[in-house]
Amino acid sequence: QVQLVESGGGLVQPGGSLRLSCAGTGFTLDYVAIGWFRQAPGKEREGISCISRDRGRTDYADSVKSRFTISKDTAKNTVYLQMNSLKPEDTAVYYCATSAWCCTGYGCHDEVDYWGQGTQVTVSS
Repeated sequence: QVQLVESGGGLVQPGGSLRLSCAGTGFTLDYVAIGWFRQAPGKEREGISCISRDRGRTDYADSVKSRFTISKDTAKNTVYLQMNSLKPEDTAVYYCATSAWCCTGYGCHDEVDYWGQGTQVTVSS
């Protein structure tokens, strides 16, 4: 049974950093892509970053490019999202998800096979 568990969310001041973790069971990172998504109240869920299943290629939405970094530890079957220079507009529930192929931006729902339960990130002074 595939399960994804996110952790690392919380409250941080503007300009601060957080690292999210996505621990997976029931699959191996060699065979799936992992994406990070976020959804703010009243807004559509957005794919913000993804790491591919084979060569570990990464992709980022323009909204987070140069501030966020995705990585994976195959030994721990865990994917990380390092978030730096956080802004109030980064406030959202963050989800990780599995898919066969990477997808960032809006409209990626059809690509997702499994979702995690989400972790809240709040950027506020």
